[in-house]
Amino acid sequence: MDAVMRLPEAEWRDRAGLSQLADVLGGGAHARFVGGAVRDTLLGLAVQDVDIATRHAPEEVLRRLKAAEIRSVPTGLAHGTITALLESGPVEVTTLRNDVSTDGRRATVAFTDDWREDAARRDFTMNALYADPDSGAIYDYFDGLTDLDARRVRFIGDPYRRIAEDHLRILRFFRFLARFGDEPDAEALAACTDRANDLMALSRERIADELLKLLVARDAVRVVDLMVARGILRPVLPEITVERIARLEHCAALEAAAGITPNAIRRLAALLPDDARLAENVAARLKLSKAQRKRLASAVEADLLGSPYRAAYRLGREQAIDRLLIHLAEPGDAVTAARDLSRWDIPKLPISGGELVTRGLEKGPEVARVLHAIEDRWIDENFPGVERVSEIADAEVAQAFRLRSSA
Repeated sequence: MDAVMRLPEAEWRDRAGLSQLADVLGGGAHARFVGGAVRDTLLGLAVQDVDIATRHAPEEVLRRLKAAEIRSVPTGLAHGTITALLESGPVEVTTLRNDVSTDGRRATVAFTDDWREDAARRDFTMNALYADPDSGAIYDYFDGLTDLDARRVRFIGDPYRRIAEDHLRILRFFRFLARFGDEPDAEALAACTDRANDLMALSRERIADELLKLLVARDAVRVVDLMVARGILRPVLPEITVERIARLEHCAALEAAAGITPNAIRRLAALLPDDARLAENVAARLKLSKAQRKRLASAVEADLLGSPYRAAYRLGREQAIDRLLIHLAEPGDAVTAARDLSRWDIPKLPISGGELVTRGLEKGPEVARVLHAIEDRWIDENFPGVERVSEIADAEVAQAFRLRSSA
């Protein structure tokens, strides 16, 4: 097949050790860049991960890397994947393959030396683009360049078959639509809608991973709106309803206006009812990390504890910003407060329990109670300095002595 165009020059192509790796694997006849690195370079986007597809069997790849003294790890040997550990970072090298059998969650593969067969087993046409590491020549077997130019996310072949092979492709379709796409491919959208219940067969970790990536994508609001309208999320997240889309849009707009980096947990919270227990249930269902669960449960609460600064001190900066951007009705106030909090150095109470002991209090509950009272007054007075805190401490210690004498 003739190459139709060449890969533009890009920073990642000059990464240390990458050219040597391509040469060790036999150059463009036997090894080609594939997938995201090719796609994103053509779109003018920064490239993070680099993948190489090769005709060589996994054992031959290992032999060649060892002979060239390139460290490697057999990260997915059953599926033909070996990670080459270059000084500039890891590169996954995967033997060309086709699917022998699939069950919607995993596949049994056979290795091949046919580039088109390897391309045919991939999900979307824009992900099945290969590039010669030397010349940059692009190899396109399923009209992926046309789809990329049109910002069209299209399955390779029959979308129902692609989804049957791996149910996660439903969520991947919408994530790629949110990141790269304009109007959805009609056949792909129909297949995803019809097969939405297939998501129930997936592990919740895989669902969470795709969903959180989707929520911070370029066009997340429009695509989530489409997903909710089509009932895509209903089998696994029935709590997300069409009434919540406006709040997601509100949150995303305020993030942009305040210059705050989009956050997936914040945006997920915007899509949920204001119910911390329900949020905890959702987090547990998605098997989120402990920190993510805590943040999600906090973000659905609207209470700013009296002021954004008080909330930032008590809850943490990010949790306070979450509540501001999700719940504060006045956009201007939310943006101003979020900007201020993002630059604010959260202070530390300038007095310790030991200093209260030197003032005559007993270690233990009495010191803890007085220290808490001092902290409350310090926060209420907008975090004054050491001199004022000393005055507050003197007053609270005196009050403690009066309570002690009257007991």
